Amino acid sequence: MILDCIGFGALNVDKLYRVERIARPGEEVAVFDQEQHLGGSAANTIVGLSRLGHRVGYIGKVADDQEGRLHIKSLSAENVDTSRIIVTNNGHSGNVIGFVDSKGERTLYVAPGVNDTLSFEEIDHDYAAKTNLIHISSFVGEQPFIAQRKLLEAISSVKVSFDPGNLYAHKGLEALRPFLRKCLVVFPNESELRILTGEGPEEGARTLLNQGAAIVAVKLGEDGCYVTDGRESDYVTAYRTNIVDTTGAGDAFCAGFLHGLISGKGIRDSGRLGNLVASMKLSKAGARVGLPHIQELKNEMNRIKQTFSGDGCRVL
Repeated sequence: MILDCIGFGALNVDKLYRVERIARPGEEVAVFDQEQHLGGSAANTIVGLSRLGHRVGYIGKVADDQEGRLHIKSLSAENVDTSRIIVTNNGHSGNVIGFVDSKGERTLYVAPGVNDTLSFEEIDHDYAAKTNLIHISSFVGEQPFIAQRKLLEAISSVKVSFDPGNLYAHKGLEALRPFLRKCLVVFPNESELRILTGEGPEEGARTLLNQGAAIVAVKLGEDGCYVTDGRESDYVTAYRTNIVDTTGAGDAFCAGFLHGLISGKGIRDSGRLGNLVASMKLSKAGARVGLPHIQELKNEMNRIKQTFSGDGCRVL
């Protein structure tokens, strides 16, 4: 079976502790609340695509521990094919420990665990080739980064979607060129784009197009997105919503945008779908809780259909 999309990125459990303020060296600060969420940028996007009706799978690595089993159970429950997630008896699954203060500012500590031991040789290359699109997000370590790069060389016929995140943005354009030249679409946010290119949305997106990307969708937070394929370009306004939690909003945007592309829509309408899915996620706490199912998205589109142009609502 040919999948619509396979995700490939780190799998982490996000353990967030809410504090009045971030402690300085030598201080003690009380924790007044704590929560735990399953994370991983590509995994969040893949769950979003699954809820929107697409056939999806995942490539990643976990340990045979409580966190690893939780990842596989949760993804399987979301109809994600987990058969190629590598499970090892050594080490521990990835964790992100975060402290969130009363203003919403965060300090994050990443313990990547076995994420960073993933190698090219462990990946089922035939499986990775049986998809229309592979969606890549970052790892902390160099070994899985190399594995991703080698996989793209091995499956040259598969289209690539790339969400570099802050970690990969800091690697620079030269390191990311093998990814960018294979990209159907690349999803930097405005900060990552400036790290990569030193430029704003329009100039920076043009630079990424010149590196080989076919489409650039720059995530602009509350300002929506800027999308371009070199022929047409547009700033697409965000949908206003009651913001409860921004965690995973960028991953939700990717899911909505890719849903648009897979459904045959152009870059403007795909940008609108990305913004809409992100706005629906923002209204709920956690990276995945607010991700809409396809009927929920249709209902919301019908409610605000006057904001869509052309046949934007009829294709779903």
